[in-house]
Amino acid sequence: MTTLVNYAHRGASGNYPENTMIAFEKAIELGATGIETDVQMTKDGKLVLIHDEMLRRTTGVNTLVADMPSDELLQLDAGSWFSPSFKDARIPTLGQLLDLANRTGTIINIELKNGIVPYPGLEQKVIETVRACGMENQVILSSFNHYSLIECKRLAPEIRTGILYMEGLYRPWKYALSIGASALHASHFAVLPDWVAEAAQHGVIYNVFTVNEPAEMKRLIQAGVAGIITDYPERLTNLLNKL
Repeated sequence: MTTLVNYAHRGASGNYPENTMIAFEKAIELGATGIETDVQMTKDGKLVLIHDEMLRRTTGVNTLVADMPSDELLQLDAGSWFSPSFKDARIPTLGQLLDLANRTGTIINIELKNGIVPYPGLEQKVIETVRACGMENQVILSSFNHYSLIECKRLAPEIRTGILYMEGLYRPWKYALSIGASALHASHFAVLPDWVAEAAQHGVIYNVFTVNEPAEMKRLIQAGVAGIITDYPERLTNLLNKL
């Protein structure tokens, strides 16, 4: 149980503005051993960490990430929407997070956000950045776009991939193996102990999202999942310490 990865969802996003360096740094302080984040690409091809395709919710700017050049995007206030005390928070680059992870030994789950807005070459750019930082063994690439995951495995067979899905996949471990993925990144509603056990028999693990209630965390730990993605890493840290 103690080897389970405590993934902070967009950093410690329950208490800090999501996908900002302060959210990532605080997550590690709160016991996270992994960080889940989202990567997109600016107009000039810079890899930035933000969940929504539109900048409006977290910066107040009614523009797509894909339509804004990086020199403008990286100056936006990405913290005030959460609290005025975070007005200096900025949207970070993938390189910034990988540098933090390299120093702290943190596992990084990078979700490629290329389902709604297509980003030609996103897989190649992400892989180049991961390799440049020497982080191949500390990264897992995930996406709801499974064609993208196949492309990632073609470009970098040494980097792990995880299939994101909500519910209803029949024997998803067999599907995972068919596209070279080693992990199932499933909604916690789609996880039962028997499925975790059968997946493990095929060498496939479960990293489950997004779990914020300790009772559900405990159920999933007992089910044998390999990782839990949560907005509140401190809750999972406390639970693991008790167990």
